[in-house]
Amino acid sequence: MNYDVIVVGAGLAGLVAVAELADAGEKVLLLDQEPEASLGGQAWWSFGGLFLVDSPEQRRMGIKDSRELAWQDWLGSAGFDREEDEDYWGKKWAEAYVDFAAGEKRQWLYDMGVRFFPVVGWAERGGYTAEGHGNSVPRFHIVWGTGPGIVKPFAERLRQAMKQGIVDYRPRHRVYELVKDNGAIVGVRGDILIASSALRGEASSREVIGNFEFTAQAVMVTSGGIGGNHELIRTNWPARLGNAPKQMISGVPEHVDGRMLAITENAGGRIVNRDRMWHYTEGIKNWNPVWPKHGIRILPGPSSLWLDAKGNRFPAPNFPGFDTLGTLEAIMKTGYEYSWFILTQKIIEKEFALSGSEQNPDMTEKSIKKVLARVLPGPTAPVKAFMDKGEDFVIANTLEELVEGMNKLTGDNLLNLDFIRRQILARDREIDHKFTKDLQITAMRGARNYLGDKLIRVAPLHKILDPKMGPLIAVRLNIVSRKTLGGLQTDLSGRVLNSSGNSVPGLYAAGEVSGFGGGGIHGYRSLEGTFLGGCLFTGRQTGRALAKELNN
Repeated sequence: MNYDVIVVGAGLAGLVAVAELADAGEKVLLLDQEPEASLGGQAWWSFGGLFLVDSPEQRRMGIKDSRELAWQDWLGSAGFDREEDEDYWGKKWAEAYVDFAAGEKRQWLYDMGVRFFPVVGWAERGGYTAEGHGNSVPRFHIVWGTGPGIVKPFAERLRQAMKQGIVDYRPRHRVYELVKDNGAIVGVRGDILIASSALRGEASSREVIGNFEFTAQAVMVTSGGIGGNHELIRTNWPARLGNAPKQMISGVPEHVDGRMLAITENAGGRIVNRDRMWHYTEGIKNWNPVWPKHGIRILPGPSSLWLDAKGNRFPAPNFPGFDTLGTLEAIMKTGYEYSWFILTQKIIEKEFALSGSEQNPDMTEKSIKKVLARVLPGPTAPVKAFMDKGEDFVIANTLEELVEGMNKLTGDNLLNLDFIRRQILARDREIDHKFTKDLQITAMRGARNYLGDKLIRVAPLHKILDPKMGPLIAVRLNIVSRKTLGGLQTDLSGRVLNSSGNSVPGLYAAGEVSGFGGGGIHGYRSLEGTFLGGCLFTGRQTGRALAKELNN
């Protein structure tokens, strides 16, 4: 087969781009180093959250949103400060993406069969001024079917195009070079890896059994970020976030290694905003790991008391679910790489959700009966499994037993019982009246004014030391690697730019490898629901732009 386009990477951005190119009649070769079992990449493992603006789901929940408010929030979170250079195209992509999220995004997905959970989540709540970081209103729309639900329509479009002979998909093909001719990218070279029976997300063999070289009119790189490559994360770690962690757990499989970033840079592409990244602070070690150092992120409600390694309560607005990178900076500047939640049984059963399709079988399996069971007393089954088997949980009937267990878990013996008791008692006294100077309690009361939070996300206010709400629970929180916010700089057609700002002929990029658009659509911070959305948007935009260019 003679190919019009070679797409490198079979994650969500690659699948979307291939679908768009195939619809336009282009002959596409899709290459990926992993076995076919991993088709869909990181998106398959996700909770399936998407950022939408002024959606029917929001309006049904009484949420008044607008494109103008969303753009205000985006700018406040992104903090673009390199607008003449590294942020130039990222900001343009950001504005186009907010337009997409407020416009045709939902209908485009709906027409492919994608449906949404009716309760809209409120992620990254911020806690600063109106023009600061965070979502002013709930915008986190969970796909019914979670990550597999968002991958499915594009995987089906891929299979259909393969049947039609338009697309050739070859797993276990690892690219090591982009081929140049007279300054233009005209193909790829790489290794054929031995067939692997590794299941989705598992480490697969790197044994080479052959080589390949393919040519085409254009090459599109959709190979993801660096979240599985801790060495590269530490190399790019910014001083503003404190020292890079010596120990992290991984929120993505090991194959998310960032190889194609360096390969594309060697071919003339420019990488920008290397120092911008997105890692979570509420990571717990998976008791049943799929990949090495497998970590799961807690999606917390706002009620848990958050303490550093020495037992100091974090200051406002470093509350659960408010400012991911703000809290990351606060943790790393303590000199320790972990922190603690202290909470009650009442809080964990209402407020703890775990990120990932496999940790939410009710939504992934689209079981209304199982979803309704969430309102019953007790934590969800996946959360209960971590409580019973996870190494990061301490459960006790008294504060004395809890603190003793926390010190025993780390071996650091940093926690003082009297100091922790004093802080909890001070917090509990603020529950006695309808007034407070504790901004976390203000935030908790504000959250329960939103019906969605009151129904399924935020526990009724109560004293942590109230024995009727027990037992007491402590959770050791680890840094869990996740997303790359910088990447290959691209224009609004997805063309990869060089160090002079000119496009590299024949070279395109989409998804996380391009910083979700332009080399950094998020700036410094994400509003959440924008990683999957960034893959959808850049894959669609770049696929359509390339098809149009080829047809001209």
